[in-house]
Formats: sequence, structure tokens, C-alpha cells
Amino acid sequence: MFKRISLLMVILALVSLVLAACNSSDPEDCSSDEVFCVGLVTDVGEVDDKSFNQSAWEGVQGAEGVDKVEFIETGDAKDYGANIALFAEDGYDVIVTVGFAMGEATAEAAATYPDIDFIGVDQFQGEAIDNVAGLIFNEDKAGFLAGALAAMLSETGTIGAVLGTDLVPPVVAFKEGYEGGARYINPDINLISTYHPGGMDVAFTDPEWGASTAKQALDQGADVIFGAGGKTGNGALGEVAGAEGAYCIGVDTDQWETAPEAHGCLVSSAMKLITPGVQALIAASKAGELPAGNYIGDVGLASFHDFDSEVSQEIKDTLSDLEQQLAAGTLETGYNPGG
Repeated sequence: MFKRISLLMVILALVSLVLAACNSSDPEDCSSDEVFCVGLVTDVGEVDDKSFNQSAWEGVQGAEGVDKVEFIETGDAKDYGANIALFAEDGYDVIVTVGFAMGEATAEAAATYPDIDFIGVDQFQGEAIDNVAGLIFNEDKAGFLAGALAAMLSETGTIGAVLGTDLVPPVVAFKEGYEGGARYINPDINLISTYHPGGMDVAFTDPEWGASTAKQALDQGADVIFGAGGKTGNGALGEVAGAEGAYCIGVDTDQWETAPEAHGCLVSSAMKLITPGVQALIAASKAGELPAGNYIGDVGLASFHDFDSEVSQEIKDTLSDLEQQLAAGTLETGYNPGG
């Protein structure tokens, strides 16, 4: 009798396991309706660039209600489409593609996979595509505030900017805004702004060039330098950190958190709030409400951290006033996208 009861219990246990398996979803199966997956494809700047790609990846990781997240780093621009397809063929619900250069590959993938939502970071949508949201920013406004801060901090009357390629409109917007903000404070300020001379494949991954270009600007009297170009810009920040009496300004995210090597000079960062922007769009997708076309994210300056006491209240008040005017549209940055 005991053996029969034991056997019956074993059978019931096995049946329960089978039923549980049939009624549960594989947490790794992105093709399942019950599993919500988000994949991110970087540009050639790599996911740990302490700037643009990293901010987008942190947005994916921090999104609520997501069951699985993965990233693919792109080593060569020709692989954009193939990398996107890897996620698409695995049934991912949302694919985040990072950078202006990925715009064409994103649009093509969206047409091929109309049931997948795409978030194109820094990808302006000239014509809205139903399953694509372009997360874009007014970089010129963030740059304007950075330039105004630089001009108010400068004692030499010379400031610099070390930049990625001018083939990327957001980089140009940062640069033009930076120069506009500086001139707003000091019309006679001397500006040394330098774009990387290489193409898309190297312009954001060349910290050695960034460092040497920053040194040239320092040697010419610059005492504040804006680094806006992924790892290239980070090279500039690191160089300035080793110079006495000079400030540097980061880009895209609060680089105090991502570039500790720059703590010796990093007074602030011109931020595009990429992380919350990506999170908001993932939430919209999960709710079935992804906005087609362009979604404008917020911008601003990061806090001054260890340099807070060196930024006077007058400077802080001026920056606050400028930020309000920029938000209200009563102050122009000088940036002309069509110019």
C-alpha cells in the first residue's frame, strides 16, 4: 500500500512539472509573447565609451518591465544592418540603435521587420516611420550653456573644443552652440575648435589625437576645453586633467560618473539626457504607444561636483537665466541646421 501511494505521488509530481513547463515561458525565448526583450546595437564607439553608447545602454538596462536585454558592439560600419538583424531574427520586441550613422540601417530594418519597434538615438526622422522613434536632442542648447560657463570661468580669454567629425550633425550643433554661448558672454573671446580629420570609423575612437589636440589648445593659452567626441573627447579631458589651472567640460552624460580620469578638471558636462529618453521610449513601446517620428529628449548642464565652490553664485544665476530663456525660445544659440 505504501509503495502504491509513493508511486502515485511521484506520478502526480511529474505531471505537475510537465504542466508547469507547458504553462510557463522560457525567459530566454524572445519570440514568446510573454517575454519582452530589448536589444541595443552600438555604433563603432563601443558600449563602454563612457559617453554616448554607454548612456543608451544604461537606459536599456534600467527600463522597467523588460525580461531580457543584450547589446551588440559594432566593429565596422558595414555591419550595422547585420547586427540589427541578429536581434530581429531572434524575436526581440525593441531594438535600440545608437548614433546618427545608423539611421539608414535602422530605417531599412524597420521596413523589413514591421512588427518590431526601433529606437534610433540621435536619428532625425525626416518622414515618420510607424515603428521608429528618433530620439533627438537640442545639442546646440546644451553646448550654449557649456560655452557660457567656459567663457565665465576663463581667465585667459581663450577656450577650446576637441570634437568628433563634422559629418555628424549633433557634433556640429554642440560646437556651434558652444561657440555661441561663449560669444554671448564675451564677444571678444578667442575660440580654438578642432574637428577630428578622420572619417566615421575613427573620429570617436581616437583618444590619443584628442589628447594631443587638447595639449595644442592648452599651449595656445586655452584654460577651458570642451571634449565632445566619445573616446576622442575623453582623451582631451584626460589631458586637461593633468594641466594646472585648466578646466574641462564633458559631453552627452554627466562624465563625472563615467570618466574618473577627468576629475582633476571636470567642472561640468553638456548633457543629452539619453538614459531617461531611452527608458521613456521603451516604456511607450511596451504600452503599445511608441511615438512615430521624432521624440525630443531633454538637455542641460551636469552639476559642478568638486568644483561647485569655484563656480560663483553669479555664474550659477546667469546659467539658470540662460537655460530658462533657451527653454522658452527667447534666446537663439546661433546654430543653423541648414547653414
